[in-house]
Amino acid sequence: MSLASASFDVPATDHYAHDWALVDVETSGLVARRDRVLSVAVVTIGPDGEQTGEFSTLLDPGCDPGPVHVHGLTAERLRGSPTFDQVAGRIGAMLQDRVLVAHNAQFDYDFLAHEFTRARMWLPVSQRLCTLALNRQVDPPTDDMKLGTLAAHYGVPQQHAHDALDDTRVLAGILRASLRQAARLDLPLPLVACPPRAESRFTPQPPKTPCAYRNPGRLAPGGPLRQGMKIAITGETAHARAELVGRAVAAGLNMMASVSRHTSVLVTNEPACDSTKARRALTEGVPVIDEHTFLRLLADVRAGTAHEATAAPAVTIAPPDAATAPAAAPAPAPTPAPASASATATASAQVPVTEPESTTAPVPAEPVLPSPSPGAAVPVPRQPADSVGSLDKPLAGHRVLVLGGVHADAAAARTRVVELGGSAAINLSASVTDVVLLARGEKDRRMSRITALELPVHDGHWLTAPASIDRGTAAVRAQKPQILPRGGVTDLPVPHGRPAPDWYITASWAPQTDCEIDVVAFLLDEDEQVTFDEEFIFYGAPESPAGTVRLLTGGPAEQTIAVDVASLPPATRKVVVAAAIDGVTTFGTVGAIQIGAAVGNSGAPIARATLDAATTERTMLLAEIYRRGPLWRLRTVGQGYDHGLDALARGYGVDIAD
Repeated sequence: MSLASASFDVPATDHYAHDWALVDVETSGLVARRDRVLSVAVVTIGPDGEQTGEFSTLLDPGCDPGPVHVHGLTAERLRGSPTFDQVAGRIGAMLQDRVLVAHNAQFDYDFLAHEFTRARMWLPVSQRLCTLALNRQVDPPTDDMKLGTLAAHYGVPQQHAHDALDDTRVLAGILRASLRQAARLDLPLPLVACPPRAESRFTPQPPKTPCAYRNPGRLAPGGPLRQGMKIAITGETAHARAELVGRAVAAGLNMMASVSRHTSVLVTNEPACDSTKARRALTEGVPVIDEHTFLRLLADVRAGTAHEATAAPAVTIAPPDAATAPAAAPAPAPTPAPASASATATASAQVPVTEPESTTAPVPAEPVLPSPSPGAAVPVPRQPADSVGSLDKPLAGHRVLVLGGVHADAAAARTRVVELGGSAAINLSASVTDVVLLARGEKDRRMSRITALELPVHDGHWLTAPASIDRGTAAVRAQKPQILPRGGVTDLPVPHGRPAPDWYITASWAPQTDCEIDVVAFLLDEDEQVTFDEEFIFYGAPESPAGTVRLLTGGPAEQTIAVDVASLPPATRKVVVAAAIDGVTTFGTVGAIQIGAAVGNSGAPIARATLDAATTERTMLLAEIYRRGPLWRLRTVGQGYDHGLDALARGYGVDIAD
């Protein structure tokens, strides 16, 4: 099969016409810093859609090839193939000055970056495009976003799954169809900048062993050290720093790279020094001892309290129906927090508050409907709870895009869409069935495209009539995601007879031109604190030491936190997903943020929520994955704070200023 024999038919605009390098790698495992590339294929295509080059080869990784049942590449078959460094120059020449395209592009990009580093070369890629992220924007009516599923949907023949060259050729067909759909919907391409990164970013590092003990608090004057205490060291020491750290860890202490209000003691021979740690210790009132005292106390470290372990679930949980609340187990009922923490808390109380677990099912809070702006439709309160039934969900199966209106009115309209059983969209996509126009919504740049697509357009009063509404000819997925309100909770299903899967929590928003949004994650223990600094996941450290939580970037308006719940350490009781804006822009300006929870990176979301109650906030808690007995649960949060990411991190025990 050759792409040169058929027109690639790329939309002929600068937005969609690029020099492309389509890539697929087969690997010995899933961890780029540890595993190796077994085969690689590259197909290059010009802006006119014509194929300009093709290269593929098996590789000798010098290690066990891993899951042969997946890729079919045995050690015998790979023996005698070139090593990566022998073909890196040719691959680099094909990637140079082109946009790298792959299905789950960060996976392929990271593996290539590590292999180029091992070959002592730079990966010559400045931009990448993920066809997964592109299709999440297009949102075709498929049950998942796997390569084979999208190939079938777009009519692209697939001959040999997990063959790098065939997968790359299939990818070319999917890219062509996806670009057509993006142009049809006037969607911006989710191009990700790939600036050169330090070689150390791709150097394998041994994971830090989590401390097995809970933090007992600060060192009392004249008191002993206890296992689990958080210890930081600053300044010059008589003994090698590695020796001090090793002895402390062996004694059961938790060595930290920064100081926070949860630090038990700072060790320094220069208490008056001007280091960041010393200044923070002084500000927070953290006890300070010298190296000699620390060594003396190390000789008699008292027993601590071990983190609680949680047994793995032994039951199968079916995905909840989209129209019903989860009923597998009692759910926590968080009290919805105010839109701005600054309105209800003092400057010193900038720490997220976790509501106590409840024994009752969650009940969505009654929405507060704002006074309408001039020209806006008047929202109508929802029906009483005891009257809600199938006839009161006329928008079931609808995906509604709200345009125009001030933020409060648009948020109220999206809340009403969810109350009527629909799903609130934040961007135009193939799954949008209806458009609601509030004040000045007709001036939105997307209206010309909506008119061309002949989508039904309604005014705000359409949401006041709870009568049955025809879905028309819109495509329907076999599995509809459960629509969660702000504060909603659902159990994460566990496949029968298999370990808990990786969960991907994806946050997306309308593309921004004047600010950047960063999604972050915190791995928290029973005390709502990170066990050590490396359990704060952000763009500068996008992976936890054991690789159980990862940050993935699918585009400038989409980021994902991947959580391997089966491999989380026992100390981790909760993974908090948050977002922060760098600069003065607020989430009230950004608008709604959509949260989707899926099994695997290419799975369709089983749960979705639209969070848009923000006004002046610059950081926002988006969602939590947390343990409840033997189960893991997802809770949407939507709690905002006026302060920046540094203050949020300090509340969880991390000082990102270090």
